[in-house]
Amino acid sequence: MENGTAEEMLSAARAASVLWRDTPLSKRTGFLRAFRGRVVDELDLITETLKVDAGKPSVETILNDVLPTLEIATYLERRAGEILRSERRRSTFFYPRSRFTLEYHPRGVVLVLAPWNFPFQLALVPTLSALVAGNGVLLKVSERMPGMGPLLQNLFNKAGFPKNVVQVVTGGPDMGEALVQAGPDMVFLTGSQATGRRVMKMAADRLIPLVLELGGKDPMIVFPDAPFDRAVEAAVYGAFVNAGQVCVSVERVFAHRSLFDRFAAALVRRTAALRLGSDVESDVGPLINEGHADRFRHLVQDALDKGARALTPVTIQGRRAAPVILTGVDSRMRLWEEEAFGPVLLLAPFQSEDEVVGLANGTSYGLNASVWTMDLAKGRRVASRLECGNVAVNDVMKNIGNPHMPFGGVKASGLGLSHGPEGLRSFCRPLSLMVNTGRWPREPNWFPYGRKLLRDLKMMFALIFSTKSWGRRLVDVVKLGRAYRQELRRTKNEK
Repeated sequence: MENGTAEEMLSAARAASVLWRDTPLSKRTGFLRAFRGRVVDELDLITETLKVDAGKPSVETILNDVLPTLEIATYLERRAGEILRSERRRSTFFYPRSRFTLEYHPRGVVLVLAPWNFPFQLALVPTLSALVAGNGVLLKVSERMPGMGPLLQNLFNKAGFPKNVVQVVTGGPDMGEALVQAGPDMVFLTGSQATGRRVMKMAADRLIPLVLELGGKDPMIVFPDAPFDRAVEAAVYGAFVNAGQVCVSVERVFAHRSLFDRFAAALVRRTAALRLGSDVESDVGPLINEGHADRFRHLVQDALDKGARALTPVTIQGRRAAPVILTGVDSRMRLWEEEAFGPVLLLAPFQSEDEVVGLANGTSYGLNASVWTMDLAKGRRVASRLECGNVAVNDVMKNIGNPHMPFGGVKASGLGLSHGPEGLRSFCRPLSLMVNTGRWPREPNWFPYGRKLLRDLKMMFALIFSTKSWGRRLVDVVKLGRAYRQELRRTKNEK
């Protein structure tokens, strides 16, 4: 694939987006349906591309990259008309003969900056949402996924999307920065906290709205009455799926002291049974590249050097890293605050609910979390105390995949939403529309001002906004009327 300059691609997208914006929604969803069909038809090619680019096992690609994409596409096809339909809004006494409507219009051209960890899902979910909302899209794929750009552009072409409505862009960080600086109408970034800060600064200079989906340091809280075996399976999956290279990975497990030793032993046994590799029988694939593996090795070694204890062997060879469980991690260690983005699980005990809520909330991140207990009322209560955008009770990570629910983080985990009605509307500019019948020659609040308008305003405030009883309000209105008449007579006599 060859790109033009950022300005050339943006100009082509703007021209194409005008026609796309005016395409009926039913036809836009038809293109999504055609795209969904192409994904199913090309499933083997998709899994093979991700195996070559990232070493992902095929089952993992289908479950975590393709399935969520198909779910959101189906959701958008069925629900976009309802979500984007104009809404009647109520008015008040002060707007006679006016009707209010909230409309949703496309922003124009949306720049999607996609990551490498789930290069199919996290590229296509925002792209399909932006497209069905009527926007043109520049989709910048990660330079670490060389096969992804041609694959995605080919899928869009085969689905019949009009030329330049969606352009898949390759290149490194310089291309991403150039695209932001070119001035799209919106930016949607999934990436690290550091990248999010850089993009946000560039967008701020141009007042470009944006959605940021950044990292996490997600806690899992296991109470004594948790479904034990299920919680063990969830912790191992949540920590080590995609080799831990997931923004909603379980990075910290807090287990109650009464079951801590038993839980730790069960985690170690289950982790030892995981199979490393990239074939169809493998569970945990490699890290994205050796540079990332070196960073992961340094994070783990830093913790060990400062007193943490490994419950599993620490084996990192090239891109292959065996899952690691650590205890005794504290604030002196980088892993306490930094997102690992690798197969490591930090395990710590707690005694009380207040203590564990403080521990869970004690980082700059706030993306996802899980609470484990058979007391569902307690689960909901603890969940509501956690400072994050998404929480699951007795499940892990999967809540991000429900297309009906919004997803997004708080604190350093990002801003804005994707998924659900709220996510689709993120790709729209809302228009608050007031339509007056135009049958009156003037409105009561228009010029000229004067004593009569002042009297009317005071009487209206006394009657409508006062907190007194209705009897007292009427008395105040009568007093205001009397004072107005006395002032008129005095003014007349003075003349």
